[in-house]
Amino acid sequence: MRRALVLLPPFLWLLLLVAAPVVILLGIAVSEGAPGVPPFTPAISLQDGWRGTAQNLLTLAQDGYYAAALLRSVLVAGVTATLCLLLAYPMALGIAAAGERWRVLLLALVLLPFCTGFLPRLGAWIGLLRDGGWVNGVLIALGVTTEPLPLLYSDGAMYLGMVHAYLPFAVLPLAATLLRRDMSVEEAAADLGASPWVVFRSVTLPLSLPGAAAAFLLVFIPAAGEFVIPELLGPPEALLVGRALWGEFFQNRDWPLAAALAVALLALLIVPIRVFQGLDEGGSRRGASPPARGPGERPGMSK
Repeated sequence: MRRALVLLPPFLWLLLLVAAPVVILLGIAVSEGAPGVPPFTPAISLQDGWRGTAQNLLTLAQDGYYAAALLRSVLVAGVTATLCLLLAYPMALGIAAAGERWRVLLLALVLLPFCTGFLPRLGAWIGLLRDGGWVNGVLIALGVTTEPLPLLYSDGAMYLGMVHAYLPFAVLPLAATLLRRDMSVEEAAADLGASPWVVFRSVTLPLSLPGAAAAFLLVFIPAAGEFVIPELLGPPEALLVGRALWGEFFQNRDWPLAAALAVALLALLIVPIRVFQGLDEGGSRRGASPPARGPGERPGMSK
């Protein structure tokens, strides 16, 4: 009874804020568009009963426009998560190796961007990367180029903004995992003559894989549906699912099709989550301690 009371608040929280919105989204996805507010006919009516349709989901499967948006969003999210992970590892290792006082300061510096609004940070990148910005000014002054480079509204600017926005989400779980690792294993490997790179590759990296998986997902999931950064920094032809959703919701006012696109994105994001869960479960089984043997019993002998 006490266990049920403890689990009830988080269960209600997930039910109201996770399950209920997904059910509403699915209901809109199988509805038909219609003039009015809201601009669709509900899939279930007290008078007519069920009158839903799968036409919106079929449209997503048949129209290459939406498939291209989903695939490009997954690609952008994967590249962003990978870059964040590569940058987060040395930062997390430095935080874990620092003393207690410096560790708090370094963690505060990682969280410092959250003290500033999201849009002002993007505005700062626009000012730095525009034709008359500081970056082009420095490049021209150094003689690297004689005219401004098209840095803004490019894939590079988009990835730069994405990595800057989501890097703390990769550093924090990775640093937490590295802080909990058993340093004696690394010290033993170093005492046996392993170089720092071999110690990292054979000991530190495997021990930090759960934190790396969490860091990758914490960046990948929100980056897959990002709209603001690609819109402000990316190229005009960058077709991402966030832009497609915005167009269907607010320009075409086709809520059922937009909801179907959101459901497709949600289903697509479940795949990497399940993959990482499987890897984590496999690693846990491989890392489980072998059963205790009796006195004088050799490995491979059964009782």
